[in-house]
Amino acid sequence: MGNFDGLHRGHAALIGRVCDLARQGDRPTGVLTFEPHPRSVFFPAAEPFRLTPFRVKERELARLGVDLLFVQHFDFAFSKKSAEDFIAEVIVGAIGASHIVVGWDCTFGNRRRGTPDLLQAEGRRHGFGVTVIEPIRGADTVVYSSTHIRELLKAGKSREAATLLGRYWEIDGRVAAGDRRGRTIGFPTANLGLDDYLHPAFGVYAVRVSGDGPDDPLGGRTIDGVANIGLRPTVGGLVPRLEAHLFDIDVDLYGRHLRVALVDFIRPEQKFTGLDALKAQIAADAAQARTILAAAGAF
Repeated sequence: MGNFDGLHRGHAALIGRVCDLARQGDRPTGVLTFEPHPRSVFFPAAEPFRLTPFRVKERELARLGVDLLFVQHFDFAFSKKSAEDFIAEVIVGAIGASHIVVGWDCTFGNRRRGTPDLLQAEGRRHGFGVTVIEPIRGADTVVYSSTHIRELLKAGKSREAATLLGRYWEIDGRVAAGDRRGRTIGFPTANLGLDDYLHPAFGVYAVRVSGDGPDDPLGGRTIDGVANIGLRPTVGGLVPRLEAHLFDIDVDLYGRHLRVALVDFIRPEQKFTGLDALKAQIAADAAQARTILAAAGAF
């Protein structure tokens, strides 16, 4: 039970414990999560913060071996439900859970009164078990945390974020038609909106690009590339977006779904004196990205 934004290595350890308990009891595994994320309900004007939109969360949970996904719609009316009523109506009444696994810092219910201690007390009353997972730390003793991962990405530390996530962080979406300016200077790009995604440090990244779904234009391949994330100040851009140039491939990507993994940060976004200067810098960025990606490992 939780929001599971990022589905980092701490979340994976919790879900692994769920899978162990389910095998012992010959029961299916399930995850209960909330959509939209409660933070976006309470703070609708806040800057985008999501690490894993629902589509990505669903895919990653399936990869981790979860059998069932329960999605509770979250709104102001639901936020007023007491922790005790949430347990009785949702966990017991709707789901019929036999055992719950939560993190040590889990809170739920009106005014966040629901805690692991309350969950354990209600479990004894309703007849379900509760396991509380203590903080899970990496080799450097850093606690796996979605908040910390957001901080790293906003600082341009995509490699450090990947260490906590257990994979390179991705931005995915459908390729939209841009101004086609990249094609005129020899670097055609696939353009993706950032939508509700967290805005990482604006700048240039070495990336790995893959398709997704039945319309995968890359045929299951992962293609190296270089991408700019930001406002494109040289051409007067107003809305942040991701523009990815894929190496050594010429495929029609418009309207197709792509996943762009940020492997490493190359440089901050900057404004150039003209398109010739921009073209020269993109060529240098692409060469650096090739070097980085040739040496980068996989998760």
